[in-house]
Formats: sequence, C-alpha cells, structure tokens
Amino acid sequence: MDSYLKHYINGKWVDSIGGKRHEVISPSTEEPCTVITLGTQADVDAAVSAARQAFKTFSQTSREERIALMNRIIEEYKKRIPDFAKSMAAEMGAPVSFATMAQAPAGLGGFLGTLPALENFAFKEQHGANTVVYEPIGVVGLITPWNWPLNQIALKVAPCIAAGNTMVLK
Repeated sequence: MDSYLKHYINGKWVDSIGGKRHEVISPSTEEPCTVITLGTQADVDAAVSAARQAFKTFSQTSREERIALMNRIIEEYKKRIPDFAKSMAAEMGAPVSFATMAQAPAGLGGFLGTLPALENFAFKEQHGANTVVYEPIGVVGLITPWNWPLNQIALKVAPCIAAGNTMVLK
C-alpha cells in the first residue's frame, strides 16, 4: 500500500506540523488503499505563507511564461495518465477502464481549455478614456469535491496559473 504522508508546500514535500495519519478506504474493496496525513491549521498557515511569498514573483510573470508553464503541465499530465487512472481506481473505486478513459483525461481538458483562453485574453482594455487592467489578485484557496477529482482540480488550478495567482489546494 502506498502512503502519502507529506504535504507539498513551498515547492517541496514537507512533514505535517502535528497532522495525524489517516487510512483512505477504497469503496470497491472496503480495504485501506493508502495512508495520508491530515493537515492542521499550522500546515495551512505554512502553505498560505509560502503562497503569499511566491505570489510576489509569480504575479509578475509574463503571459508567455505562464503559457510555457501550462504547456509543461499539459505534457507531463499526458505522460502520467496511467498513474492517475491507477490512483483513481483505488481511491474512488472506479473501474480501471473508466478511470483510464474518462476520469484521468478529464483534468487534461481543464488545462487544454484554459490555454487558448490565456493566449487570447485581453489583460488590458481601453474603454473610452479609461484603461481596465486585469491583474492577479493573490493567494486563492481551492477546495474540491471527491468526484471527478482531477477535473475539479484542473478547472480551478489552470485559471489560477493563467491569471498569475498562487494557490493552496485542499
């Protein structure tokens, strides 16, 4: 059984600050399929602090830099679809065929759909004598449901990246 006992904060995998281990039960077998560490308020505070710090520079990236990042994510995502499908089959109890054909690729659509929006979005508009500038807003908190996990994550993460925001994802 795999275990995922660390949290990804500030670009690295770190131990929880007081979190407790939790077995994830597969609905298809009713057996534990993995072990995770439940986050604490201190973990959230550390993640938000890191995201605030990262926002200072990420918010200043150019459209071209964010397009390049999205393309790297898309390429890596495509390579990992079999891994994602295996994980979802275990965690959600989805049949492997459904996880491979629908669940895992669904998240890719979020990135593929956001990329042309980023490429074509007018971050600056002239309205008469006024100029409207769309700017990153800061750290975005993302909470996603359990169903269609990669799709729900991608539909929130991709626009945050496109807009130049940093995020904390639960």
